[in-house]
Amino acid sequence: MPGVFTGHYLDGRSAARRQASVRLAASGLEIALADGTRLWWPFRDVRQTQGFYAGEQIRLERGSPFPEILLVDDTAFLAALHTTAPGFRRKFHNPGRRRSRLLFTIGAALTSIAAGAVLYVWGIPAAAGLVAARVPVSWEERLGQAAVEQITASKRRCVDQEREEAIGAIVQRLLDPQPKAPYTFRVIVVDDSTVNAFAVPGGQVVLLRGLVERARTPEELAGVLAHELQHVLQRHATRLLLQHASTGLLLVAISGDITGAMAYGIESARVLGTLRYSRYLENEADVEGLRMLLVADVDPRGMIAFFETLQAAERGTPAATRYLASHPLAADRVETLKQLAASHTKEFRPLLPGRDWTDVRRVCGG
Repeated sequence: MPGVFTGHYLDGRSAARRQASVRLAASGLEIALADGTRLWWPFRDVRQTQGFYAGEQIRLERGSPFPEILLVDDTAFLAALHTTAPGFRRKFHNPGRRRSRLLFTIGAALTSIAAGAVLYVWGIPAAAGLVAARVPVSWEERLGQAAVEQITASKRRCVDQEREEAIGAIVQRLLDPQPKAPYTFRVIVVDDSTVNAFAVPGGQVVLLRGLVERARTPEELAGVLAHELQHVLQRHATRLLLQHASTGLLLVAISGDITGAMAYGIESARVLGTLRYSRYLENEADVEGLRMLLVADVDPRGMIAFFETLQAAERGTPAATRYLASHPLAADRVETLKQLAASHTKEFRPLLPGRDWTDVRRVCGG
């Protein structure tokens, strides 16, 4: 039937993905679930958070702080929405105008830079958010690799195939139930006693030895990994890197010049090392990371326990850990995670059954 598409619905309270039939109307979406439930989403209450570039799944959200979510894979959905609901075109991306939007983005960014110091102060952060959602994945991957090489140049990478595979199995457990992502994810462990971890653009996550050793269970490490993977999937690192780095890096991102991206590896490493995510971005990584755990059937209490442990440690020894310096964890964020986790009382499948977690934590030897 014209105007009807197949998708998946999440109610914002559980991790269950329910198949849905979505019918487009002039003023909203009619969502029919398999059990006969019918939902009405007025377009004025709906926001698009994903699906701005080719190959990316379309994601619509409604409500907060734990929004209902609608996922649609059919690339024709947005084009049909623009035809059916012309009054709401400004709210949703038009895939037919991707090229013109890119040219507009380039022109807008260049105009902002040329306007001088006043526009520079306010224009760069806004342009960074706009550009980050549309830069090519290949650009992010090359920039991220350059940054990792600079960050780890003076550090020993921990190479232990068996233990690295165990950590990789945790990542794969988290990613398996997720919609296909454009990134190839990889975890690197560095021999450094600092308790820290960070995500770089393009899919790489760097764990420092101190953080791996601090995790008392694989579920605790899975919580950190889910949080960092969401920073990648939501393009938080890319957005902040473009916002805090030089105008030259922003122009390289706009043009998609991969060679130029490599040239900025040193600057990228410096900026990534001092990034402090905003409260909004941290909340988003928290909530989406916890949802990732739930969908993967991983006990979310490990994530909460790890963050609480770091909080307690930093009260007495401010210099002992650095994770919370770049990932500030307010008390109400922990409470939000507890509330979301409390709604799921099922038995979760253990991570790494049969493996000695104490042994895995010795991935750097010792």
